[in-house]
Amino acid sequence: MSTTLKLSAPATREFWEIPILFEDAHLLALDKPSGLLSSPDRADPGRNSLTRLLHEAIAAGKAWATERGLTYLTPAHRLDAETSGILLLAKSKLVLLALANQFGTDQPQAKYVALARGVPRAEQFEVDAKIAPHPLTPGLMRVDSRSGKQAKTRVSVVETFRDYVWLACRPVTNRVHQIRVHLRHTGLPLVGDTLYDGKPLLLSRLKRDYRLKPGRTERPLLARVALHAAELTLVHPITGATVTFTAPLPKDLRVALKYLREHGGTTFGRHATSDDDQLSSAPN
Repeated sequence: MSTTLKLSAPATREFWEIPILFEDAHLLALDKPSGLLSSPDRADPGRNSLTRLLHEAIAAGKAWATERGLTYLTPAHRLDAETSGILLLAKSKLVLLALANQFGTDQPQAKYVALARGVPRAEQFEVDAKIAPHPLTPGLMRVDSRSGKQAKTRVSVVETFRDYVWLACRPVTNRVHQIRVHLRHTGLPLVGDTLYDGKPLLLSRLKRDYRLKPGRTERPLLARVALHAAELTLVHPITGATVTFTAPLPKDLRVALKYLREHGGTTFGRHATSDDDQLSSAPN
């Protein structure tokens, strides 16, 4: 059976080959790439989403769907479009309902890894700040102590550099843009998160003797939101067993860390030697 899902959108000439992290008769865990919506966006209905592509592929009888006998496949939660990593899908409405009940009560335990700019206030800290939609800007969230919903994120420093920090973030609640808003609130905007004051990672900011050839424009080492859903633990909706899914670091984040370690002045933390080390190096 295939270990990836091949999805395409002929109208936009886009193609995705998405790795399968886990699969059984009831669940499918995918390693969602950055840049792909998990569900349709009402503000941009023409933009491709994983949900739409999956449903279209099943209806068209694609090989990966027919070999599994799939007639139903729906994400049980959401990831922001630019966030990469674990996305869990249900193979039936019954399983989807059971998973929705878990996610609705903040039971699943998730770990994200993130690259932010700034100096953390401590090696471990907690952000407990209510979050609400911005009253004037659609799609933007903000800390709002009066009308916001309760939100809490636990943060651990994995590795620090001269101007950047590699973090493990464990959201206790599940609010829209929670980690992004909470980190910005503490003075640690995520690299590449232009919505919340984050700037791309440039080699010219790291390498002291950096020289750009005449007529060339520097390309960022990392321009997308530097957030990756690395681990998800929950109760299996059918067996009742506790299950944990993990997703390796994508290439763009590995490259960013490589250059930071070479030129960014590591001041704390160890250098991981593999994807598994990268994910497990964060304190629990």
